[in-house]
Amino acid sequence: MTTTKNLRIDRIACTGRGLCGELLPELIGLDEWGYPVLKDRAVPDRLRAHTRRAVAACPRLALHADDADA
Repeated sequence: MTTTKNLRIDRIACTGRGLCGELLPELIGLDEWGYPVLKDRAVPDRLRAHTRRAVAACPRLALHADDADA
């Protein structure tokens, strides 16, 4: 059984560099200042590897992929 992941952004830590939106445009858009806007919190199985890379690449550690509540 696969655990569902949800994306979460720490808005206080985020400085709007926009790297997450470039690495994961399927789930993250950017506003006019470069801050992330989640298109969908649920991470589909096909995007799990891309999501892990985007989370790891965040320079401010503001992007998280947490286990969804059951």
